[in-house]
Amino acid sequence: MAELDVVEVCSRLIRFDTTNRGNGDSGGEREAAEYVASLLSGLGIDSKIIESAPRRANVIARLPGTNPSLPALLVQGHLDVVPADATDWSVDPFSGEVRDGFLWGRGAVDMKDFCAMVLAALATGVRPRRDIVLAFVADEEDKGEYGAHWLAAAHRDLFDGCAAAISESGAYTYHVPAADGRTVRLYPVATAERGTAHLRLTAKGRAGHGSRPNDENAVTRLVTALGKIAAHRWPVQLTPTVQAFLERTGEALGVPIDLSDVDGTIARLGPAGALVVPTVRNSTTPTMLDAGYKVNVIPTSAEAQVDVRVLPGTEPDLFAELDAMLGEGVSREFVAHQPPVQAPVDSPWFDAMAEALRSEDPEAVVVPYCMGGGTDAKAFSPLGIDCYGFAPLWLPEGFPYRAMAHGVDERVPVEGLRFGTRVLRHFLENC
Repeated sequence: MAELDVVEVCSRLIRFDTTNRGNGDSGGEREAAEYVASLLSGLGIDSKIIESAPRRANVIARLPGTNPSLPALLVQGHLDVVPADATDWSVDPFSGEVRDGFLWGRGAVDMKDFCAMVLAALATGVRPRRDIVLAFVADEEDKGEYGAHWLAAAHRDLFDGCAAAISESGAYTYHVPAADGRTVRLYPVATAERGTAHLRLTAKGRAGHGSRPNDENAVTRLVTALGKIAAHRWPVQLTPTVQAFLERTGEALGVPIDLSDVDGTIARLGPAGALVVPTVRNSTTPTMLDAGYKVNVIPTSAEAQVDVRVLPGTEPDLFAELDAMLGEGVSREFVAHQPPVQAPVDSPWFDAMAEALRSEDPEAVVVPYCMGGGTDAKAFSPLGIDCYGFAPLWLPEGFPYRAMAHGVDERVPVEGLRFGTRVLRHFLENC
């Protein structure tokens, strides 16, 4: 079996410009998919490229396990990336350059690193106990309509038997101070995601001259509703994942946990608390406005868009309360709606991930956490697949990892890639 250098594979993937601007195409997805398929072929793994539209390419493969009675594992990652303005960067964002112990480029963290680590782990001769379904997909950075969501709808059979999945945004080193002065290495594994609901609010009213009183002004109705939404402070709502994070992190750091005062608890956790600040509450953030066509004309309608992020198990209450804020003449509709994701915290899958991390870092403290944003897990979770964010990376203390995804000068430590490859190998063989 051919050996693969994870750094070279990741660098090659970065050099495919797979920028997704959300207009229905993504330049180099097809070429990146062909490269991945060629590497799999070199490892003796049959794969197929499935296009949802011309050049919107997805690579699918199934690696048989030694025990076919076990449920399968889905390993999924996306090949597209968000745009990068080269004038802002220290290096060409599509150079895949290695400098100062880091691999630089758009996608180094989100998420060509994971795709490269999976391929390099497989090249070590992994013999999994269970079937491994591999999916390297298109279009995650937009709506997934050409990638994971399309595959889940049009090719459901490809994922038959999959009980769990791993993908991006979890299992990286997070150095945090303990109460006794020690530095603890947390490895947060995502077991949940907030849901995404992008809403369009439309206010209807009576047109008229801007100089005359009008108690049916659509603009006034809209901004009144938006003012209520923006000012509303949603209550703390602890999901099983976030509660487990607080309790286990507090124990590891020697910090007292008071679930009746979550905000105070988060403050006492210091830097570790930042991981859960976005996920103890729902959020409703107005982001777009569109109204009027002339300053002295009151229009008949006005529109706005609101970015809503919703915790698992809270959707009905959130939308009922939101509707009460809209007021007369204001209605809402979904622009996009992807419900929350939640997988079991206490499960053999999570235990296997923790064991794999500790095989490389015996002092690793592995904790569950909830992602504030979203991933392609939202496509696969409705298929009955428990989805986890498990893309292991060793990171040096002080490295601004959370600023890397979609950020300027995105980069990943070379040794972090090698660490993650070894952890993934252990997990794929033993889960």
